[in-house]
Amino acid sequence: MKRKTLLKILCTTIPLLLSGWSNAAGLLKPVNSGLADLEIREHHVDVLIEDGYVTTSVEQVFHNPSVNDLEAIYSFPVPESAAVGEFTYWIDGKPVIGEVVEKQKARKIYEEEKAAGRKAAIVEKDGYKTFDISIYPVPAQADVKIRLVYVQAAHVDTGVGRYLYPLEEGGVDDAKLSFWSRNEVVTEKFSFNLRFRSSYPIDALRLPNHPGALIQQVAEDEWTVALLNHQSRNHQDGNHQDNKQIELQEGGSAVIDNETGGNFTEDKPTTGMSQNVVSLSQDILVYWRHKEGLPATLDLVTYKPDATGRGTFMLTLTPGGELGKITQGSDWVFVLDISGSMKGKYATLIEGVRQGLAKLRQDDRFKVVLFNNTSVDLSGGFQEASPANVNTVLQQLENYSVGGGTNLHGGLVEGLNGLDADRPTGVILVTDGVANVGETGKKEFLKLLKNNDVRLFTFIMGNSANRPLLNEMTEVSQGFAISVSNADDIVGQILLATSKLTHQAFRDVELRINGVKVKDMTPEKIGSLYRGEQLNVFGHYWKPGQAEVVLSAKVGGLNKVYKTRVKFPDVSHFNPEIERLWAFASIEELQATLDYFGQDADVEQAISDIAVEYGLVTDYTSMIVFEEARFQQLKIERHNKQRVETEHAARDARKSRAVQSHRVDTQQPMFNSPRPVSSGGSSSGGAGAVNPSWLMLIVALMILSSFRRKHQQAS
Repeated sequence: MKRKTLLKILCTTIPLLLSGWSNAAGLLKPVNSGLADLEIREHHVDVLIEDGYVTTSVEQVFHNPSVNDLEAIYSFPVPESAAVGEFTYWIDGKPVIGEVVEKQKARKIYEEEKAAGRKAAIVEKDGYKTFDISIYPVPAQADVKIRLVYVQAAHVDTGVGRYLYPLEEGGVDDAKLSFWSRNEVVTEKFSFNLRFRSSYPIDALRLPNHPGALIQQVAEDEWTVALLNHQSRNHQDGNHQDNKQIELQEGGSAVIDNETGGNFTEDKPTTGMSQNVVSLSQDILVYWRHKEGLPATLDLVTYKPDATGRGTFMLTLTPGGELGKITQGSDWVFVLDISGSMKGKYATLIEGVRQGLAKLRQDDRFKVVLFNNTSVDLSGGFQEASPANVNTVLQQLENYSVGGGTNLHGGLVEGLNGLDADRPTGVILVTDGVANVGETGKKEFLKLLKNNDVRLFTFIMGNSANRPLLNEMTEVSQGFAISVSNADDIVGQILLATSKLTHQAFRDVELRINGVKVKDMTPEKIGSLYRGEQLNVFGHYWKPGQAEVVLSAKVGGLNKVYKTRVKFPDVSHFNPEIERLWAFASIEELQATLDYFGQDADVEQAISDIAVEYGLVTDYTSMIVFEEARFQQLKIERHNKQRVETEHAARDARKSRAVQSHRVDTQQPMFNSPRPVSSGGSSSGGAGAVNPSWLMLIVALMILSSFRRKHQQAS
């Protein structure tokens, strides 16, 4: 019988939360190799957030202290939904921009160039885990310089924006960890500079894991954030801890004391190194909070360089807070990973479960499933949440020890077994999401969710977790996913999720554009949209004109329709990056098709063709750089070079103009109520009270986070 009640699954991946157990971004060297350690002398990050998307530029200088030429291999976590489109390698002091070619071809060219003693570099994607950059040669006792740039849509949820610069590698690739050692130390100069421009008012910016960050509101609609490792004694009062607005020093530069600011993991430098060393072992996370009472909006960003040619658009829908609350009793299923990756965390997890179960209401029921190589229903089906039943299960949990592999599929099957169609059910899955025992194929996980008529709500914690698998499971079930770093405010992230689970959602969402011919819209199928979520839709258009945008959805079983009118411009030059964002979103949809239906040469070729045309590093393409003359000799056209130059010119042009509003529904608002906010309990749509059952997860994550901090202090 088809289940009519809502099955709520929170799929929480807890990777190696203790940073001492995971690796970080850095230079790789084979374990027990006699090669010298290459150094990261400089690491500079520049972030620009404006017009609904983020551009991140990473510039690094590597040094070879050896008397021999060496190869540098730098690895870092794959940022979420990041379209890597620029890789620049300085050859003989001149920057050379890379081009994208098919992956195997790129690797073959790189090896041939290296064997011939010519300068070359390559960027490759290692599945969902890392981007790997190889450079040859790093001359003996000399430096090389590179720059990598990627773009991604800005993430805003319930009025709170979030940007993550990932550095913690995650530690899920055992083969890589056993083969490579890693040097993650920046020996001379480190900087992180973020510029945030928004036409929607911002209350504050915050870096929860970097209390020494220098934050300044430089204009009504512009903020800056700075982290540097240059020594200073000018900011050792309490302002760092309060994260208050701090004045920049002369010349507009911000200075942070690496010893007292608490921003970086310090390493004792080896002989000859600078005293300002920084370890790339901690994610940098930036939150911004919009002011309350902002209207729900529709924003349109376009790029159309030629009046007679094709244009690209990005529509961003920010619905209002009209979704009502859900009030029903619940069943709760705890699916707990006791594989070897949970070693050292199991005791704290049990304590979290203990406190969570104690918070359940009398009419709630619970079930506990454990899995490693196999799975077991520890509670013997659903039990009433009485103190006696809770104590019995907790005593059984104490008798288990961790070990073995991760049969994620088996654990989910056991957790989904015996659900009551007449009761709403929450399933909390605690795992790192990296299945290595039993069924591991993505297609089978997607089928499992399709066949069970469930909603999957996913917390993806940490870098290098199997984000593609968990995201696609979420999309198939029309749930939602939230990525969480060790640097996050865990309770804040849980509160955002709670407001979604306790409120109605837009179901069977469809978006139509009438009056202007559009094609290649992505996502092709939207599914569900939850309270506080924004929706980004990309597509192409040719002719300008007035268009009607229509959003239809079901809310609480009722059909709802929202309409407005927008104007698509004839020419638009300022945002060329959205072409890459369209291409990346299209590739993700094609990859999801492959994952569900299996290998298809035509689909794989389509992914490769889009990636080459738009200059993106993917599972099927890599970016290669060598001496300029070699591109012509190898008959590789310089399309990406031209695209990069266009993007640089557009960013320079945007700097010189005022912040632009891209709202297009002011004359005919698409939504009536204001945006929901996360402040809690306000008339504009707070998160409301937290369901007591959610306290289990909050407590468990807080305990793990606290234990991680104590471990860092001890070490």
